Amino acid sequence: MGAAGLRALLNSVRYEVLPARATEDKVLAHVPRDVVVTVTASPVKGLEPTLDLAGRLAAHGYRVVPHVPARLLRDDVHLKEVTGRLREAGVDDVFVPAGDSDPPAGVYDGALPVLRRLSELGSPFVRVGITGYPESHPLIHDDVTVQAMWDKREHATYIVSNLCFDPRVLGDWLARVRRRDVTLPVHVGVAGPVQRAKLLAMATKIGVGESTRFLTKHASWFVRFAAPGGYAPERLLSRTQEALTAPSAGVAGLHLFTFNQIAETERWRRALLDRLGG
Repeated sequence: MGAAGLRALLNSVRYEVLPARATEDKVLAHVPRDVVVTVTASPVKGLEPTLDLAGRLAAHGYRVVPHVPARLLRDDVHLKEVTGRLREAGVDDVFVPAGDSDPPAGVYDGALPVLRRLSELGSPFVRVGITGYPESHPLIHDDVTVQAMWDKREHATYIVSNLCFDPRVLGDWLARVRRRDVTLPVHVGVAGPVQRAKLLAMATKIGVGESTRFLTKHASWFVRFAAPGGYAPERLLSRTQEALTAPSAGVAGLHLFTFNQIAETERWRRALLDRLGG
């Protein structure tokens, strides 16, 4: 990848973190204030840990993007409460996936009704993100996920793609999205420099809910992380050069899945920027 294009991507990053006990301290110690921090939500723990951490990080001066899964919202009153709390904390950007809660906590079973309701409430957030799936979703057909982005485009401002390890698949997906005239900018999901032992340690700490569910659904991802020489983020970025830097792709930056290996992710990013002279 050309140095300038890769530097631009590395300077426009979002770090996805989980709301664990030590997350706030890790972010404060290692993440610059110009890096956007997104906070996941667990179907086991509910929204409260996400809202709490998002508020604290916003108070520290970070631009924070809490995940607000539709299936964790009980009803319209709950949505209004969550919206008011986040706006009071200074949060102006939310990410609205459907979520994994089964059954849903309330009346919303997908992201689109929540997005429509936010529009009806006067679009209280400046930025609203939705999910894209370059690799097949375990429960939803690929054509349906692309159609869903079309349906949501009027209520959202950007797309965050889920993890993809195949450069060809990622490039084809970006082309398919644009062929459907979905023009929202895309933040491409990339796993940071994940270490197997630390990933397992994190899974133990946060419990069987979030991490075990993730690893069960995405066993092939874990194999890639665990295999010697099997995954390196810079290699993936190099192999996806054309897909990520083509003007028609509309890639706005990288969404780095840290798996709470926050210090390691920032060290990797800084080292790569230093090697690229930027």
